[in-house]
Amino acid sequence: MAVETSKKSGSDNQVIATGRRKTAVARVRLRAGSGAITVNGRAIEAYFPAIKDRVLVSGALEQMGKASTVNVVIKVDGGGLTGQAGACRLGIARALKVFDAELDEQLRHSGMLTRDGRMKERKKYGLRGARRGTQFSKR
Repeated sequence: MAVETSKKSGSDNQVIATGRRKTAVARVRLRAGSGAITVNGRAIEAYFPAIKDRVLVSGALEQMGKASTVNVVIKVDGGGLTGQAGACRLGIARALKVFDAELDEQLRHSGMLTRDGRMKERKKYGLRGARRGTQFSKR
């Protein structure tokens, strides 16, 4: 099932893309600019205090050499901070693909356009968790 995840808006020359990871969903707006990244109205340093999450979010921009030439506005909700960072990464990569079609091959080979399909496993009846059973009692 092919779902439209990226589109180019002609009026203000911006690209809108969606990224997902676990239960987090990120809506990314990318336009030409000075390299500012804002997440939910705050700077990336304020929203993602962990360096690993900031590196994950800006990784696609750094790797493609577009970190100082585009502005990114992200609205993200759901999940935890690490899942949100992964969703932002996928959204930025998809937006970059539409913004500059020549980057498609590089993004694909670096694994940035692949959605991580791992989700939390559901709890099964008769068990205490997804796989953990009840404690064994001899008496």
